[in-house]
Amino acid sequence: MTNLESRSAENQTFSDHFILVGFSYLNKLQILLFLVFSVIYLFTVMGNLFIILLIKVNSSLQTPMYFFVVNLSFSEMCYTTSVFPQLLIHLVVEEKTISIAGCAAQMYIYFIMGLTACCLLAAMAYDRYVAICHPLHYTTILSGRTCVQLAGASWMIGILVAGAQTTLLFSQPFCGSNRVHHYYCDSQTVEKMLCNYSWKNVLVSLCMMVLFVMGPFLLIILSYIGIISTILKVSSVEGRHKAFSTCSSHLAVVTLIYGTGLLGNLIHTPSSTSDNSHLISLPYMVLTPMLNPIIYALRNKDVHGAFRNTIGKVIFSHKRRC
Repeated sequence: MTNLESRSAENQTFSDHFILVGFSYLNKLQILLFLVFSVIYLFTVMGNLFIILLIKVNSSLQTPMYFFVVNLSFSEMCYTTSVFPQLLIHLVVEEKTISIAGCAAQMYIYFIMGLTACCLLAAMAYDRYVAICHPLHYTTILSGRTCVQLAGASWMIGILVAGAQTTLLFSQPFCGSNRVHHYYCDSQTVEKMLCNYSWKNVLVSLCMMVLFVMGPFLLIILSYIGIISTILKVSSVEGRHKAFSTCSSHLAVVTLIYGTGLLGNLIHTPSSTSDNSHLISLPYMVLTPMLNPIIYALRNKDVHGAFRNTIGKVIFSHKRRC
């Protein structure tokens, strides 16, 4: 049998589903993981939902920056939801399978949310740049219409690029084992199961990353170069601190998202073992969506004030009814 015939035979025997190995090797500890991940998932969803509702009900937070925060929090909720429900189910059942269509859908959703989040962070950096470098023209440059266009463009890039990347991957045949050594349909892991996996697949993934992940990161860096140069021109130390404090939350989120994401991609190389690949993605998949609302809640005075006002209104309304 020739090599081509062998690959063809493997392709014919490939199942119509994947087996997500994930944390199967932990046996009895899977119940403990189920409890831990359930708490993390609920905390992540409730935290981001809290930020969204707080911004929506407070007129003081109806600004371009918080408009983008709402979009970012929504994308983080969807990103987590694309993976965690499936993971929780697989922690308590014997058959840890997912159909190829389900795998493609999961990958498409988290691609959309990841790419959109990167673009939204770039839009938020531009917002901070205009606020600090061109404060007198802030409302003119970042009008409501402009904010909607920037957010819409971010979502459109995510939807279109994710669609192209997912279609390109799942339009090709798979060969060999259908066991995915991960707790979700990780693109790098699934990609290696293609019958014609080659350097071209790696090149396409690399181009996507450079253009639509590192591209927004470059815009963020350029924005902060302008911001820092403007802040350094401020004469008073108090003025510098006040100007920089308006960027601290965004800068912390950028560091968290890109730091964990890039670290995971640098470690997750073709030479990385299948046993640790799922552990590498945990910081980005778990910590980032969970900590984002905490960062905006704890490091932002506007959010503190809005929360106190909301609580005050609720208490005052309750007393009036009594």
